[in-house]
Amino acid sequence: MGADSIDDCELLRAGRTRRLLGGWLPAPSTLGTFLRAFTFGHVRQLDQLLGETITRAWRAGAGPGKERLVVDVDSFIGEVHGYQNQGVGFEYTKKRGYHPILASRADSGEVLHVRLRQGKANSSRGAVRFVDELIARVKRAGATGEKLLRPDSSFWNNTLIKRLEQADWLYSISIRVQTGVPERIAEIPESTWITLEDYPEDGEAQIAETTLSGKRMIVRRTRLIGAQAELWPDWRYFPFLTNRTDDITIVEAEHRQHAVVELTIRDLKDQALQHFPSGQFAANSAWTVISCIAHNLTRWTALIGLPGQTVRAARTLRRRLLQIPGRLTRTARQWTLHLPARWPWQHDFIRALPRIRALPALV
Repeated sequence: MGADSIDDCELLRAGRTRRLLGGWLPAPSTLGTFLRAFTFGHVRQLDQLLGETITRAWRAGAGPGKERLVVDVDSFIGEVHGYQNQGVGFEYTKKRGYHPILASRADSGEVLHVRLRQGKANSSRGAVRFVDELIARVKRAGATGEKLLRPDSSFWNNTLIKRLEQADWLYSISIRVQTGVPERIAEIPESTWITLEDYPEDGEAQIAETTLSGKRMIVRRTRLIGAQAELWPDWRYFPFLTNRTDDITIVEAEHRQHAVVELTIRDLKDQALQHFPSGQFAANSAWTVISCIAHNLTRWTALIGLPGQTVRAARTLRRRLLQIPGRLTRTARQWTLHLPARWPWQHDFIRALPRIRALPALV
């Protein structure tokens, strides 16, 4: 429902919501005690639960099946302002908080894997193991088509590239302009640079390709032109490695689409990950995984209930499908849920509900 703190869960105890949902709906204080009881082992079990929910949802129709699967991996900063939180530290942006790592599905925005890390953790910490677990999870979930991983430069290492190649994954990995890379870029003939037509008029962008350690390296360079050129007259280079064999313009354009992972991060920060509610690291780790499961449930509701629609922000889906004001009445031993007349998105709700109810029970 968009809660960003433990106290917000009190919403589920209001009115007759408890009767509608059923089950155990504890008070916020009890939820806090429940979270603090989690250990590292419990968090790993929750992580397995996240993987199992993905498997079941994909089998129910939300998965890519034999179609292409594109996965984006990135880290982000979860700011914390308390002074007693375990694992909190200052990271590269000089902000105090945690440094989670996240893998999301590009075409749906669902979270495929997540791991909470200490604030002082380097961006590449645990990257290889994280990707190993991601590869295994996607395989168990039943994705059999082409698979592409698009991480940022913190994932650039030979071990990870080797794991991806062994698993028959395609990759498109940003790399840093460090020793050896500028020299390879300088060797590219000026005549081979291709100008991109979709760049703003106050600048210029070109792409070209070469090799680095025997692997295909595509380089994008940009600069300002006209009056703005005085601010930054030189070319700026953005290289990445890939094992794809498609045309350079297609590969480069799809590599830039890695930025869609920020939309998933935005949605998570717009709800539970706006805050980390506990002073204990294990409790906040559990909170992170649980928030991703809740986020995925919203995404799967749209994927299965409203197939073919544009991917919308989680806030929009909550407002249109989940946060509908209603009233429960009981007549002839039956409960009836009354929803408001002329709800602007009633057709989406009416269309999605029977599709979700018709899903077979998976065991």
